[in-house]
Amino acid sequence: MTVHAERVVLTVEEAAERLGVGRTLVYALVKSGDIESISIGRLRRIPCDALDDFVERLRSLARDLPEPSDH
Repeated sequence: MTVHAERVVLTVEEAAERLGVGRTLVYALVKSGDIESISIGRLRRIPCDALDDFVERLRSLARDLPEPSDH
């Protein structure tokens, strides 16, 4: 019997697809530290929970923005 566990890390390309952005932006977010990444040998991977944390931080920032005024 083969058990397929849910993946815990993504490639940069997979993370970009999941976010709906280009891989260049994901590389920039990794480089700036906005998205946590790990090295596995010579490979760069993004933990799924790090991607979830990034999205939650964006949502939190959006909630904290002042409401636009009606002019």
